[in-house]
Amino acid sequence: MAEILSLREAVERFVHDGDTVALEGFTHLIPTAASHELIRQNKKDLTLVRMTPDLVYDLLIGAGCAKKLVFSWGGNPGVGSLHRLRDAVEKHWPHKLEISEHSHAAMANAYVSGASNLPFAVLRGYQGSDLVKVNPDIKFIECPFTGEKLAAVPSVRPDVTVIHAQKADRKGNVLIQGILGVQKEAALAAKRCIVTVEEIVDDLEAPMNACVLPTWAITAVCVVPGGAHPSYAHGYYERDNRFYQAWDPIARGRETFTAWIDEYIRGTEDFAQYQAKVNGEAK
Repeated sequence: MAEILSLREAVERFVHDGDTVALEGFTHLIPTAASHELIRQNKKDLTLVRMTPDLVYDLLIGAGCAKKLVFSWGGNPGVGSLHRLRDAVEKHWPHKLEISEHSHAAMANAYVSGASNLPFAVLRGYQGSDLVKVNPDIKFIECPFTGEKLAAVPSVRPDVTVIHAQKADRKGNVLIQGILGVQKEAALAAKRCIVTVEEIVDDLEAPMNACVLPTWAITAVCVVPGGAHPSYAHGYYERDNRFYQAWDPIARGRETFTAWIDEYIRGTEDFAQYQAKVNGEAK
């Protein structure tokens, strides 16, 4: 049965320096609050995994938490580049960042094979792709039945997966509604799984075909209302498009970025205090 803990305690107990950590969520339910807590606790040397690194990984990379990034696309959705990611790759600030870039299809298959406890994923793809020239983790094998040439990539099996969801019940079962990315597969592939939720309820009242992650697949559940902001949580709040736009000038310079995280993340006790500070200034 999953433990119901504060996010601070869950990160302190279950995320260790040097871990491989996947923070997943597609379009909505992005675990922003968890990324803040990793920075507050100064977690180091993390291998970060995510299909679409956006602001959460710009934050973690710029804060010096990451040594490697395994990904399939990186950017500020609808705005442009991730400046902290680019600075780390191009100029090694705050230190050098190793990258392993894949296609979306390869990353999705790598999570599925990880959840299946297999060593690698097989897919049709990468034929003629330049990624093969820069990523030694992309190999080709011959199908033993047809002789077809197929691509193979290592499974993604994180030490810790962190996701955000709408709600959990008191036993630790978690309900995810709306657009699904690879949250289910990422949770099942991981040794430990932390889920932040908008609320805890007595009954999930899960509709037909909803995604329910069982308590046995989860290590800790943490109540963090608004924990996906500035992304959205289907049925709870909308995407904060202005925040994504405002992030570009903040992250563009090292000094402005550092000042921002010192004030709003390192300078706050938790995500609730961060929200109060941001919302107070917005008014």
